[in-house]
Amino acid sequence: MKALLIAAAALGLAFGASSADAKGCLKGAAVGGTAGHFAGDHGVLGAAAGCVIGRHEANKAARQQQYQQQQPHTTGASYK
Repeated sequence: MKALLIAAAALGLAFGASSADAKGCLKGAAVGGTAGHFAGDHGVLGAAAGCVIGRHEANKAARQQQYQQQQPHTTGASYK
């Protein structure tokens, strides 16, 4: 467990990411490390893969949210 926390912290510092990226990395590292540990004692490898996937998902969600905020809100009805 100690190695998992060290790996997650090292990956977070290495990438120097924004808050959305760090959040995704930490969540992914926790899930990936746990899965890797139970799937054959590969917790560090699972944490690294989980970090990458978590960052990707967090970036995707942030892009989607930014896109939705930029779109004008229309109700679909036009009143003249």
